[in-house]
Amino acid sequence: MRLTQLAWCALAYLCIGLGIAGIVLPLVPTTPFLLLALWAATKGSPRLADWLYYHPRFGPYLHAWREQRAIPKRAKIIALLLLATSWITLWASGGHSLLLAGMAVFFCGVATFILTRPTAQHSIHEI
Repeated sequence: MRLTQLAWCALAYLCIGLGIAGIVLPLVPTTPFLLLALWAATKGSPRLADWLYYHPRFGPYLHAWREQRAIPKRAKIIALLLLATSWITLWASGGHSLLLAGMAVFFCGVATFILTRPTAQHSIHEI
């Protein structure tokens, strides 16, 4: 394996790890890291890219994005709830007002992006 392929694979695995962490950590997004992982894997390991793309848990989200540039409804709801929960946690823990304002602007931008993406035409279990 060439050094460049190894670097792409390392990036893919790092992004997969961050995506998995995002399942349980509210401030870490899952889908963008999986998209980045798929992109890196296609450059480093077609086998890894296929594994991601056809994975029973991750694959449907990747299919929806690649084929429709869409986010499944369930993923949208979870993402928006986690954004709100994250901001409320910062507020409840006594975060500085500048931090709260900055995160509110950032989270509103992320929420706007999520809400303006089409909703996937199929449920994630049908893709």
